[in-house]
Order: sequence, then structure tokens, then C-alpha cells
Amino acid sequence: MSTRILLLGAGLMAAKHAERFAEIPGATVVGVVDTREDVGAEFAKTHGIEREFTSLGDALDWGQFDAAANVTPDPVHYPTTMELLAAKKHVLCEKPLATTFAHADEMASTAEAAGLINMVNLSYREVAAMREAARMVAAGDIGDVRYFEASYLQSWLTQDAWGDWASEPAWLWRLSTAHGSKGVLGDVGIHILDFATHVAGADVDTVACQLKTFEKAPAPGNEAYAPLDANDSAIMTVALANGATGTVNATRYASGHLNDLYLRIFGTKGGLEVSFAKNTSALRYCATSAMTTATWEDVPALDVPTNQAVFVKALTEGGEAMPDFRRGAALQAVLDAAEASDLDDGRRITLG
Repeated sequence: MSTRILLLGAGLMAAKHAERFAEIPGATVVGVVDTREDVGAEFAKTHGIEREFTSLGDALDWGQFDAAANVTPDPVHYPTTMELLAAKKHVLCEKPLATTFAHADEMASTAEAAGLINMVNLSYREVAAMREAARMVAAGDIGDVRYFEASYLQSWLTQDAWGDWASEPAWLWRLSTAHGSKGVLGDVGIHILDFATHVAGADVDTVACQLKTFEKAPAPGNEAYAPLDANDSAIMTVALANGATGTVNATRYASGHLNDLYLRIFGTKGGLEVSFAKNTSALRYCATSAMTTATWEDVPALDVPTNQAVFVKALTEGGEAMPDFRRGAALQAVLDAAEASDLDDGRRITLG
């Protein structure tokens, strides 16, 4: 059975989606939508896509696709996904699912009521060490989880490995609330929240948060992005439904780190250390028998499928499509609470 995919968006992340779908037998990207006609046309040519559209409405009028990958900017996820769901199209949506819990919850409920396959592209679910760590925690290898430390470290505000943040729109919009950015909290904070809580096997019960924005200005000619007021660092203390407590942090000022995730998680019978740095994952384990000597061993982890492959498999063969919109909504509830906590001088907020 073949699956016809529409790409909504023609930016950097859309290119990754196109490349991954091209690797999946039976999946074909049949169209791309971008309001910038020249960008969409060039994208279609580069990736061998037959049709390009300048509006989602035009693509829906055509309708010759089964599912869509929504790779639009964050504030556009909600309205465009709701249009796709109304047209009975399955959706793989980029993170965050929406910019508020109310919208994310509506998206999840609508997809569920319609019986449509729905996924959020929480890309670090593809980290082999993270998935193995989650399996080990669920199997009881470290006993009851008591404490964890999780951090997402980027540094593109201190170096130009990915480009010049002060002059390139791909980075400037991420620094501007007027352009829909939720700052580092919404951009990568959602990833490290998912990373930590998925491994711990429990949702967030309470959260307290401090956000920080440093003064900076766009380069001349880019004044439309001013002020650059989205948060640059986020520090959260959380308690999970299973009783564990920990910290979840994210920053764009971690000089010496390009795009690295770290998790240390400890239980009554052992501990795990998960890292993903320079696109390589690693897992270390201190077993019950090694606790008195604090001896750690490396643990191998098998490769896992991409989210795009999971999505297509769910479409063609059935089965789970995880992480789904409901997971995205649950994470958005934490992000909303974290923002509210920061506005209230770090007051601890209970979810649910």
C-alpha cells in the first residue's frame, strides 16, 4: 500500500522531512505548500516533488494526498492542522503541537474523534540511548525513580556554526515573540521535557520556572524582528506523578555545546546517564550490584526508526503512532504552566 504525503512548509526542517520520506518504501511526497511561490518551486525541484501550492486551501481543493507533514512556524500549527483534520487527512505535526494547551487539546480531541493518525515530531524519540533508557526504567532496572537532572544545551547566540542569528530570519524569528516564538522554552524546552519524562515514565505533576532574556538587537536592516524579547534560558524544577523530583533546563548560551541533550536519572536500585552530543548517543548504567563502588558501564542501544517511518507504518499497517497529539498537548500544558510560573515570580504550579 502506498502513502501520498503533502509537505506543508518548505524550510530547513521540511527538507529533512522530504529526505526521510524519500527513504521509506511506499511513501511518496506528492506536493508541497509554501506561501512563497519561488521557495516552494525551488523546493519541489530539489526534492523531485510534482506539485507545489501557495496555499493549503489550494492543496485541499486538489486533495490527492493521504496525509500531511505540518512543518510550518509554531503559531501556524493549530489553524493549518485543524484544516487538515477537517479534510480527514492524517497529520504528522512539528513540535510544539500548538502555542497554548487549549489549542493543543482541541487538536488532539479532534484527531481522536475523527479516528485519524496523529503524531508530533518530537525528534529526540529517535535517540537510541534514550529509548533504551526508557525501557530499562520501565523494566525496573533502577528501581523507583527518585531524582533526575536534564538539560538541553545550545550555543547559537555565542557562535555562528549554524549562521548569524542577528541577520538571518531562520534564527531571528526564534528570538521574537511578535513572530510567534515561545523562546527556548517552546523551541527546545519541549524536547528536554519529553526526553526526561518519557525515560522517567511519568508525567509532570508540579512545575516552577524561571525564564531569562538577555538584551540583544538584530543587525541593521532586520529591525522588523525587534524587540528580540523571547526567552533565552529556562530553568525548571519539577515533580512527577510517580513522586520523583528533578530539574529541566534549556539555554542558547551554552558555549562549547552545539546541540546536546543530557539526562542523569537515579532510582532506588541504580542510575542511568543518557547523552546525545554531536549527533551521537550514549548510555551508561550503574547497576544495583555496582552501587557500593559507584561503577558505571556502557550500555549498547539498538537503532530506532525515524518518526516519519513510524508515521508511515501506522498509516499502512496500523499500530501505534507515538508520540501522538495527546502527548503533545500534555507537554504544552507543562510549558503553559512554566510561563505562568515565571510571570508569578517562580510560583510552583500544579497541573491537572
